[in-house]
Amino acid sequence: MSERLFAILTDSFWKILLPGLTVTIPLTAIAFSLAMVIAVAAALVQFANVRGLRQLARFYIWVFRGTPLLVQLFVVFYGLPNMGVLIDPFPAAVLVFSLNEGAYCAETVRSALESVPAGQLEAACCVGLSWPQAMGRIVLPQAMRTAFPPLSNSLIAMVKDTSLAANITVAEMFMATQRIVARTYEPLALYIEVGLIYLLFSTALTWLQRWGEKKLGAYERQEA
Repeated sequence: MSERLFAILTDSFWKILLPGLTVTIPLTAIAFSLAMVIAVAAALVQFANVRGLRQLARFYIWVFRGTPLLVQLFVVFYGLPNMGVLIDPFPAAVLVFSLNEGAYCAETVRSALESVPAGQLEAACCVGLSWPQAMGRIVLPQAMRTAFPPLSNSLIAMVKDTSLAANITVAEMFMATQRIVARTYEPLALYIEVGLIYLLFSTALTWLQRWGEKKLGAYERQEA
């Protein structure tokens, strides 16, 4: 490795990492938190078979799972201004990522809800709990433990998907890398470097996922 390339990589590391910590991670955290709210709501109306809302949830899931994330970003950021709706890049990215991820997570949560034995909900209602109480205290906690691994995988995937936000001018770490590449003309080394930073973030989340699974496993053994 030449001294020039080494100097470029050393200097660019912090210039890439900083947007990762201040933009990529907050974007992921906010969008995924909103996605979980959407996912639980969409899963519950399907599980409860609420007429009208169930069809609306299915339509939402169908649309956002069936269209590319990049197209959704372009529709919101570049398309909505034609209708007089102007959204800044970061809020637009949060909106699209939360809606897109919520559609996928809704199916995960719905499957987890259906995996809980129906007798538990019936037993809870028999002892005097209302349907919302039974869901909140009995069924949903068990379902979320089942859904934890796939939801964690979705979170890790979202960290990498945030690189698409560069297409709507969100100054996250992939856009920072593109700007450095345009100035230094070292695309191979710099794109490998940003890839390694994404790998670092994903690895940290993988460790957290394993820790969470161990904690949930220990909790389930205590209950048993």
